[in-house]
Amino acid sequence: MDMPKIRSLSGGANQSGLRDYNERLLLSMLLRNGPMPGSDLARLAGLSSQTVSVILRKLENDGLLERGEPQRGGRVGKPSVPMGLAPKGVLSFGLKIGRRSSELILIGFTGMIIDQISINYAAPMPEEIFSFLTEGIDKLLQDLSEAERSRICGIGIAAPFELTNSYKQQDNIYEDFAAWSDVNLVEEIANLTNLPIHPANDATAACKAEHVYGRGKEFRDYAYFFIAAYIGGGVVLNHSVFEGHQGNAGALGSLRSIGPNGESRQLIDIASLHLLEKRLEQVDIDPKILWDSPQDWSSISRYVEQWIGQTAQELAKAALSTCSVIDFEAIVIDGSFPADVRDELVERTRRYLANQDVRGLIRPLTEAGSIGRDARAIGAASGPIFAQFFLNTNVGLVQI
Repeated sequence: MDMPKIRSLSGGANQSGLRDYNERLLLSMLLRNGPMPGSDLARLAGLSSQTVSVILRKLENDGLLERGEPQRGGRVGKPSVPMGLAPKGVLSFGLKIGRRSSELILIGFTGMIIDQISINYAAPMPEEIFSFLTEGIDKLLQDLSEAERSRICGIGIAAPFELTNSYKQQDNIYEDFAAWSDVNLVEEIANLTNLPIHPANDATAACKAEHVYGRGKEFRDYAYFFIAAYIGGGVVLNHSVFEGHQGNAGALGSLRSIGPNGESRQLIDIASLHLLEKRLEQVDIDPKILWDSPQDWSSISRYVEQWIGQTAQELAKAALSTCSVIDFEAIVIDGSFPADVRDELVERTRRYLANQDVRGLIRPLTEAGSIGRDARAIGAASGPIFAQFFLNTNVGLVQI
């Protein structure tokens, strides 16, 4: 099978006043393409070899880059030395606050998870979350050297839109967040740490993780569905995660659908894991199995199969609804479930989509995401890193 093409970055400048931009450009190119020699970076960035050499030397001295093994090509001369991101050159915390569980992770410069801890609960309560955060940071710091601690650049927070905006509805989705109505999440966390704080919608954070560290390199424009206790989503346009004016773009869980009795419903009501959770409770099975790690759902496969069938039908309809607004080339599906469940859900959605009425539309590809349940926490943790070391994804991205 041919490897997917990775669309690269371009658009550097040689003016001395844009040095910081060029550093971010080269770091972004190395993140996107992997280790590369300076000559290739100069060609792709449109910068002089001397400019690139000076920047790479500085970034290496700062501990952000490391040298790979020399590679000799077919031509006579010195072998080229690829430069790559130092995995622990920069570190960042990511906190995911979910409706049934929270995770705190520490990631490195390339997005790899260095350490993580988690808790499960019936509903997220502020006091419990803040205690988990402070105790968790202390625990994760214990295994780091002083040099590594000095490289922590911030903490990203991924939380549902309903949590950060203090919705007051009293249905079963919003009841979990009643305790947060008078809590300013960012201000409270700022009282606990001096680290820079970067909040994000949880599904948007998951989309960012997939886009940067997963399959996002393969597609220019796509809609992203992430299924956890409740379904959410994200939108990628022209290689960039589009967050919208209020940070709530890609709220795909709010797409309209029709219930069994003709009533108006949202996708969040009929294509989320809370439906499987309720089914397990009805047959006296502890739904905690859905949120345990590592994930193994083999003992509840008969109920999972029923859930997949219903969810796949709804995802197929939702996929076409999104494509009627934007001509997405792909629909990417991921979630907080085992890989085999994700793959079966994607395949069933693909089959249902093949039988949908697509008049006036171009049927999109239906693909599986690759990050899984940690996507929201990884996407959150990447926020401080991108803010300080990489290009804003809305600039500098072109096809080459």
